[in-house]
Amino acid sequence: MTPSPQSIIPMWIADMDFKAPPTVTEALNRAVEHGIFGYTLTDNEYDELIISWYAKRMEWEIRPEWILKTPGVMFAIAASIIALTDPGDAVLICQPVYYPFAKVITENNRRLIVSELLFNNGRYEIDFTDLEEKIVKSSVKLFLICSPHNPVGRVWTKEELKHIGEICLRHDVIVISDEIHSDFIFEGRHTPIASLSDELANRTITCTSPTKTFNLAGLQAANIVVSNDKLRSKVRKACLATGYSNLNTMAIVAAKAAYKDGEAWLDELLSYLKDNYNVLKSTFSERSNISLIHPEGTYLAWLDCRRMNRSDRELEDFFTNQAGIRLHLGTTFGAGGGGFVRMNIACPRSVLLEAITRIEKAL
Repeated sequence: MTPSPQSIIPMWIADMDFKAPPTVTEALNRAVEHGIFGYTLTDNEYDELIISWYAKRMEWEIRPEWILKTPGVMFAIAASIIALTDPGDAVLICQPVYYPFAKVITENNRRLIVSELLFNNGRYEIDFTDLEEKIVKSSVKLFLICSPHNPVGRVWTKEELKHIGEICLRHDVIVISDEIHSDFIFEGRHTPIASLSDELANRTITCTSPTKTFNLAGLQAANIVVSNDKLRSKVRKACLATGYSNLNTMAIVAAKAAYKDGEAWLDELLSYLKDNYNVLKSTFSERSNISLIHPEGTYLAWLDCRRMNRSDRELEDFFTNQAGIRLHLGTTFGAGGGGFVRMNIACPRSVLLEAITRIEKAL
């Protein structure tokens, strides 16, 4: 019997099923009670809170004048592509990767170049040889990297990021680094690629946001960090050309509250997510036909279903119509995604356990 749409558990979209930290809700309530919702600018405290957050959690020293504000990371990426490349220029990504990357490149009339990630012994790696060959062959102008990586859960090491930097510096390639998942790390610490050297920072556009970390996506707030004055001026001009100039009032209130008093809440969340992953791992380690790719970061589980011997359309039918769970097909994320699915585990444990029970029954 096919489940009704209302009974299907939605575990495909990359937002959490947890309320924002109480400090955020309280700050927003105070802003509502104030009752005036006009335009406003970010103040010095906004920049100082961002600077303090990244210095403490990622050992990255940034300056207030490096920060540009935008409504979202994809807006930031699109503006940067428009600002720093010309129509027809080649932009490279490593697939499987967050699917709007490819779309924002092609929709802006840039050439999409793909270097597929290597999958070795259950772990994804960058194919540096292929990466450099593609950069040279296609005269790539810009490399768009997802760090930490959505959907495969890799947290790139300093050595891997240095290797990327060396290649990009050698061939005069600008780096846009989407680091929206940088607070979701389960092993070690996230390394912003721009933190590795002044030379690399001079070629890097870093896109960050509190929205994934504190579940604020609907409020729309993101920050672009660019140390190079000329690059930053170009990106700022591209943002202004869209007619966008200020963050919305409530986004500023929420972001400040989150960065100021949300750290303890985040640490509790990370512990909860890690336990959710352990529950999922213990389930699928006993089943030979579905396996969990070891997660180093993000709250998006990448499941290898190739041993189920089903087409991607059959996989979609299995999870949606037989198990009653809506997951994201791996093919959505491009090359190398066939036979995989992405599951959002940032939900109450009871929901995760229900989803696991449904999969087991369907199997």
